[in-house]
Amino acid sequence: MTTTDLATASTEPARSRPLVGLVLGSGAARGFAHIGVLRVLLENGITPDIVIGTSMGALVGGCFACGHLDTLETWARSLTMRRIIGYMDVRFGGSGLISGGRLANRLHESIGPTLIEDLPMRFAAIATEIGTGHEVWLTRGSLSLALRASYALPGVFPPVHIGQRWLVDGALVNPVPVAAARALGARVVIAVNLDADRFGRGATIPSHGADPGDAPPITPIAKARNGFLGLRQMFGAERALKRELIGGPTRPSFSTVMIESFNIMQDRLTRMRLAGDPPDVHITPRVGHVGWLEFHRATEAIAVGRTAAEKAIDSITETISDLR
Repeated sequence: MTTTDLATASTEPARSRPLVGLVLGSGAARGFAHIGVLRVLLENGITPDIVIGTSMGALVGGCFACGHLDTLETWARSLTMRRIIGYMDVRFGGSGLISGGRLANRLHESIGPTLIEDLPMRFAAIATEIGTGHEVWLTRGSLSLALRASYALPGVFPPVHIGQRWLVDGALVNPVPVAAARALGARVVIAVNLDADRFGRGATIPSHGADPGDAPPITPIAKARNGFLGLRQMFGAERALKRELIGGPTRPSFSTVMIESFNIMQDRLTRMRLAGDPPDVHITPRVGHVGWLEFHRATEAIAVGRTAAEKAIDSITETISDLR
């Protein structure tokens, strides 16, 4: 049975068991672990009736809901560093370092003009409205636009305009949106949290200060002597920016600083949200060793997700059985 058949059949099990909601958290490249989790659930006859996703979780969940999990997995496993860089359509002067057009085209080619309300299961992608900070549940309209809005990491991708609102990454407000699954009718909520193995972080260092020689050297800014040099510097800057987005072994790169800052915020927010509204089953793939932008490690992330779901499958089946 293909993932398309499984998604279409998702309403049948609901007659004999409680509605099952699957919540897929944010995590960029680590989000490929969600594919492994879904594979294990489907292999064990558990097809979610409700799927809620934030950021990369929305992308995986949306592709599953419209029957394109196989396509997504094949594409993910084919990614290399070179292909990833090829998707980085860098632009200067916009509201994001990457316009996102190449990725958007690839996404649209896969799922086409699918509408969320036409999916065979209830689905919501979580996004954040710029300016107000509202948590926005995208439950109707274009699926591809909803997914783009949910993964629009501020500073990297530009905001997406949907229904008179400018939207960005939903992880800013709700990295693991359990409450949304319950609101949409789920009696059993399975949440996949990709940020649970960041041990030793978030402590307090009560005394710290500068060491001799900590001040960085001041580098003079070179001026272009002519137009040709300026053009060459512009293209050189684009190549350098792509390298910065990938990162390096020396001092923290631009991407490292931005992503780690986002990590800190997301970790604190996830703990607070889950403490107030915990899921019935909490799956925690140990993918902390996979960098946020290491999309070329998809095969590894999928395997970790599979392992985590296999460990939780007994708890899932017992919870569903108890609520029959």
